[in-house]
Amino acid sequence: MQDEQALPLTGQDGLDAEWARAAQAEAEAGTTSFDMTVCLTEPIHLLGGIQSHGALLAVDDAGVVEVVSANTGAVLGSEPEELLGTEVEAVIGTEGVAAVRATLDAPTGDRGLCAVVLPSSGESFDVTVHRADGRTVLEFERRPAQDTFRFSQFYPRLRTSLTKLQHERTVVDVCASAVAEIRALTGYDRVVAYRFDGEAGPGEVIAESVADGLEPWLGLWFPATDIPPQARRLYERNWIRVIHDVDDETATLLPQVLPGTAQPLDLSDSALRTVSSFHLEYLRNIGVASSMSVSLLHSGSLWGLIACHGVAPRRLDPEVRSACEFFGVTLSLQLAALEEAQTSRARHDTRTALSRLVTELNTDITQSVRTSVDLLHELIDARAVVLRLDGETTVVSGQDPDALKPGLAALWDVMPRLTAGEVWSTDNLSSHDASLAPHAEQLSGVLVLALGGTGDLIAWVRPERRAARTWATDPSTPVRLGEHGERLTPRGSSAVYQAYTRGCSVPWTTSDEAVAGEFGRAITTVVLRHNARLTALNEELNRANRDLDTYAHVAAHELKEPLRGIFNSTAFIREDAGDLDDTTVRRLDTVQRLAQRMDELINSLLHFAQLGHGALRPQRIDLRDAALAALEIAGPRLAEREVEVVLPEPGLVVHADPDRLSEVLVNLLVNAAKYARQELPRTVEITLAQDAVSVRDNGIGIPPEHREEVLRLFRRLHQRDAHGGGHGAGLAIVHRIVERHGGEVRLDATPGGGTTVTFTLPDGGGQG
Repeated sequence: MQDEQALPLTGQDGLDAEWARAAQAEAEAGTTSFDMTVCLTEPIHLLGGIQSHGALLAVDDAGVVEVVSANTGAVLGSEPEELLGTEVEAVIGTEGVAAVRATLDAPTGDRGLCAVVLPSSGESFDVTVHRADGRTVLEFERRPAQDTFRFSQFYPRLRTSLTKLQHERTVVDVCASAVAEIRALTGYDRVVAYRFDGEAGPGEVIAESVADGLEPWLGLWFPATDIPPQARRLYERNWIRVIHDVDDETATLLPQVLPGTAQPLDLSDSALRTVSSFHLEYLRNIGVASSMSVSLLHSGSLWGLIACHGVAPRRLDPEVRSACEFFGVTLSLQLAALEEAQTSRARHDTRTALSRLVTELNTDITQSVRTSVDLLHELIDARAVVLRLDGETTVVSGQDPDALKPGLAALWDVMPRLTAGEVWSTDNLSSHDASLAPHAEQLSGVLVLALGGTGDLIAWVRPERRAARTWATDPSTPVRLGEHGERLTPRGSSAVYQAYTRGCSVPWTTSDEAVAGEFGRAITTVVLRHNARLTALNEELNRANRDLDTYAHVAAHELKEPLRGIFNSTAFIREDAGDLDDTTVRRLDTVQRLAQRMDELINSLLHFAQLGHGALRPQRIDLRDAALAALEIAGPRLAEREVEVVLPEPGLVVHADPDRLSEVLVNLLVNAAKYARQELPRTVEITLAQDAVSVRDNGIGIPPEHREEVLRLFRRLHQRDAHGGGHGAGLAIVHRIVERHGGEVRLDATPGGGTTVTFTLPDGGGQG
């Protein structure tokens, strides 16, 4: 494993600069003597200590211990001076060294967890392993006498939660489910989902699960100065951060600097890393004795946090932390998938309007825009649409255009240079350039599509949105004298601060920008190759579909990777532990079976997602031939259950993609076998009437109240292993394929018992 680069302390990127401006503004207000800028320069990854409930050893590539924590005597039973310079194998034994090496080689990310038994005492430890500064770092935590965590107990709740998250429609709903699940798993008194307003902005509590008697924080905003830039970078680097006791006495590292250097050991990836005194003071001031933070990332950037607080010290075992980390990764993927799905739906909703707009365009851009104002507003919601050609500005829609013109004239002078087809947007023009502040009431947000490199453009503009925010403290004076000293001290709803945000418009969405980009490409096609404009648009839409397909693959890969780690780690435990009792073997088998089960669910989900992409190739197909082809796959299942198949008459023709039609028939025939009734005869019949294909069986049937439900993904009416098992994806796949053909699916009761699945295929039917 390669070393990670150390975190920059005082980088000059936008995050540092923006946070420093906020801190400087607070200092200039003269509300406190505390200099907040010291937080910006604090090397929180080089504090030279760990939390004292565990111990640390750093080993060079020759296997020699070079760095130890000062508490090894109490934790490991050997004093620091005994360990420094010794072979690590003498400390953890041959099996321990092998476990560490296997952990480093396993595909578990930047850190791994293994179990080690010390030969000297026989005591068991959970050891977190990672690489730092060219050394292998081992962090020891005693294993509890009785395991407090079972993956087999956690997984059903997680699976239920993930299934629920699939059907949640908003980010808030997803986060509300997540905080309730994590609080149930960990036992913290307060768990909140905290969403940042921009990369360096403040954060809002959008979901909360809180114990009785604690003041709710839901809806409160917290100043950006609460979390310095280097802390945000660590959150991006590590999914989870746990503080077991804010009054813990730090165990210092010995020696204090690495041999041959002037720097302490880099603890950026440490699970036990000690805590900044500023942060500890902050937690004490808000009555928190223990905490855990789980990062929520989107495209590698910090989107928000799951923040957990306990009113008393609380120690989480490494396995529980790993479960929470897994949940954080999964939740991040769910949030990203939700955003992508919302963007996809918005694109789908606008494609009809965009297609209408493209067909009405001509080479006279000004006239085209003027005649298409309603469609432009339908594509992107804005106060006004502005056209600038050859230096002339025309407000082609919107009320009181004269009020906009001064702000627009100032904007053209400070706007970045754009290339043809490039899209640029901001919801806070004042932050882009201070000279635009006087125009903020009329003009706070702009979305610009460049028509060429000469300044020609189309712009959608939005006015200032005066939105009320309820702050946990006055954001202009976030430092207050608290019970434990002068430090950032947010309060609950009994001492909140009301303020209006100024100078900002309703934010532009990624969908807005995507639509503007697509519109720009349509205009370019009209101007340069008028006769090929529809072809160019189809190519762009295909590219968008390929992007969505790529995203589905990436999301599935990211979900499968921790499952492989769980499966492999379980296998390593069985291999390394030797003879195990029957109960342990059964539990390990359960972990592996559940991991494999989730892997199969992800595969089904990926296949379901892929059905929405890729071009269909419909053609005229004899339904009897299609049924015979499907029987090559489904036939053995039907024969095993003694189900008689009644094929359609020859010459009945449908219009469909052959591969997809075969998949539909295979799923329906397999269902007929799986859900056949006990008594004979058992039958399934395929017919075609009035452009509708019906697959009718005399099986156990589907109750009327469940016929819509079974068309959803992963919805089964029976126990998982009943009726031949399965994931509940078959009918959902049938529904998706038929929808892509422009048809509909209907489930009805068959006279005499059973189910009739009828689906339509437009442009098909009739005698061939």
